[in-house]
Amino acid sequence: MKLSIVIPAYNEESTIQQIVEKVQAVSLPDGLSKEIVIVNDGSQDKTADILTRFGGQEGIVIVHQSNQGKTSALLTGFKNTTGDILLIQDADLEYDPQQYDKLLRPILDKRTEVVYGSRFLGCIDEMEPINRWANGTSNWIFNLLYNTQLTDINTCYKVFTRRAWEGMVITSRNFAFETEFTVKLLHRGHSIKEVAIDYTARSRKAGKKIKWSTALEMFWPIIKYRFVKC
Repeated sequence: MKLSIVIPAYNEESTIQQIVEKVQAVSLPDGLSKEIVIVNDGSQDKTADILTRFGGQEGIVIVHQSNQGKTSALLTGFKNTTGDILLIQDADLEYDPQQYDKLLRPILDKRTEVVYGSRFLGCIDEMEPINRWANGTSNWIFNLLYNTQLTDINTCYKVFTRRAWEGMVITSRNFAFETEFTVKLLHRGHSIKEVAIDYTARSRKAGKKIKWSTALEMFWPIIKYRFVKC
């Protein structure tokens, strides 16, 4: 079996080399092979130049596109995967690839086809209070409307089988992917298994891209897809 790791990147010159090297170095369980698909979403810094260092390396696919937002970068990445299992990895250092084993285990043990790595079940360092509030509020609203008990719908670490993904059409833009993807998984009858992960937040100064407009963009689909078929 093969794991495809999709890394969307926009202006990540300070971390992109380190995160790709971390992903390359991590050992996978049960003899899984590894494929890394990196999508440079029109970065204006040196991200593209740094990625040339990985060009031609076995097991790495690099795709460059004009800036179209996170959702577009993810969809481009998914289209370029060949693995049996897909995993989303941010291009910063907030999420540690050393946690892949526990993220993959429920799928490999055939207990589920979808795993979310929950920051709120694990250990969180340096997350600003306003971000905790925004995440907590979105989780509460989502669970209320969809009768679920999820603790972290906005986590980057979403791991799922190709079968769970195939045929799904995502129409959202940017960060609203998190909500639409989760809703459509539920509509397909998938049970989402959460596992605790460790998370170290970065600040806006260090490149954090979430802001108030982003939060509002993520809240709206939670309500929209409860009453509008997606």
